Amino acid sequence: MTDSMAVLNGLIVVYTSYAIAIISLVAWFAYKITRKGDEKQMKPVYFYTWVGFLIVLGVSIHIVTYNTIPWAPMDLNRKEIKADKTFNITVGNHLFHLPSEKLMIKTHDKVLFNVTSDDLTYGFGLFRTDNTMLLQMQVVPGHVNDILWQFDKPGVYTIRSTEYSGPAGTQMILKDVVEVKD
Repeated sequence: MTDSMAVLNGLIVVYTSYAIAIISLVAWFAYKITRKGDEKQMKPVYFYTWVGFLIVLGVSIHIVTYNTIPWAPMDLNRKEIKADKTFNITVGNHLFHLPSEKLMIKTHDKVLFNVTSDDLTYGFGLFRTDNTMLLQMQVVPGHVNDILWQFDKPGVYTIRSTEYSGPAGTQMILKDVVEVKD
């Protein structure tokens, strides 16, 4: 599975470039409508050609980046994929209850995090040591809340609630409890 940080960095470059192209269209339009009327007019065909180019470029970006989201194939084929390891986690009274003190995972294992809430809506997120988020989901009481993930690199992760569940929810952090090893 492609690392989500690599995907994010690539999409930042692509969409920033696209946004600059769109801003250039707006600037061009603003320039054209604020000019004096006696100046030489540019043909509308150039304007509409640029608009057409931006439309084709935008659609192309979405088609090309469609399968760059690392977890999309796993989500689309979920019924055929068997988890190598399942962790049943409960959340209640603003506390995560793990099946063991540390969740140990081997690289390339497909892991199912099955999280249930006893009382409120919480979030379940895994964060890298640099505090960037690897994955997250909402945990709603009375519903199936699970996420399937494949870890391709060794690392240590922190579990945090990613949903507001009141002031006590800000303290829902379990540091370095998920460990992925070769």
